Amino acid sequence: MNGAPGIPFPQDGPVVCIGETMAALAPTPHGPLDTAEDLRLSVAGAESNVAMYLADLGRDVSWLSALGDDAFGRRVRAAVAAAGVDVTGVRTDSQRPTGLLVKDPGRDRTRVHYYRSGSAASALGPEALEDERLRSAALLHLTGVTPALSPSCRDLVERALAAPPSPERPYAISFDVNHRPALWPDGTAATVLRDLADRADIAFVGLDEAQDLWGAGLEPADVRRLLKGPRILVVKDGGRAAHAFTETGGNVCTVPALPTDVVEPVGAGDAFAAGFLAGLLRGEDLRRALRLGHVTASSALKVTGDHGPLPNAATIAGLLDLDEEDWPTGRRAVR
Repeated sequence: MNGAPGIPFPQDGPVVCIGETMAALAPTPHGPLDTAEDLRLSVAGAESNVAMYLADLGRDVSWLSALGDDAFGRRVRAAVAAAGVDVTGVRTDSQRPTGLLVKDPGRDRTRVHYYRSGSAASALGPEALEDERLRSAALLHLTGVTPALSPSCRDLVERALAAPPSPERPYAISFDVNHRPALWPDGTAATVLRDLADRADIAFVGLDEAQDLWGAGLEPADVRRLLKGPRILVVKDGGRAAHAFTETGGNVCTVPALPTDVVEPVGAGDAFAAGFLAGLLRGEDLRRALRLGHVTASSALKVTGDHGPLPNAATIAGLLDLDEEDWPTGRRAVR
């Protein structure tokens, strides 16, 4: 899939992800926080989740951020690096701490409590866009979490998305809306996130997010009418399907989700974005890229952490090659 003249589109090349990652605590075994006796320490961050899954899928990927000069920061750095992500561009901030989140699983959903005010990553700004890794990048990935962290973080994302395609910005930009209501003052997220998503080359949004932000009755095609700017807009409809709208007319490719026994949904959207982007980067068509997104998301849904193990390469290839009638169940895939 080739880019149109003057419009950056991800070719086969390195990826850069920019954003905050926190240390994460969750009850083990899985259950409510108020009755837990033990907590498991892991890491959680939308952009580093995408980076780790991209690395799992064989992509050359860097993560740019800032961490505190503390044990949590060292744990985060080591965990992301262990997944095969280049973390040499992550800055250590001796004045600010690493952010922390605590998960509280419930019967219907998992509540997440954040302790990130004044974190090292909240001090990120537009200077991150001067990193040398972006000079050779095919793709820059950002999310709607970052602009909610601080004015400087918002300036970073706005500056990135304001840069027109040019020799100085030859890479494509993907943006995942990733709406986190607790991070936004009332009434501010809808306009800001719509504007940012509309300026990306590739945008991701959950249908539930779009309905919360821009109208309860929205259907996927309505979201496309609201976000006309992205060359590709992916609307994820939970465990039902994902829809990829292209820039030409009303063209849409829809692929049903794979049936998955869900342990916890946190992180699945990041995994989907990584799978879809990896598919585009290796030249897959939209249908196969969406399939790879679903396969990767299933890996996140099956674990309590944000980063779960992918199937082996043969199984992934078998799933991508399934006939239309076999795809919804994953039958006849290579094991």
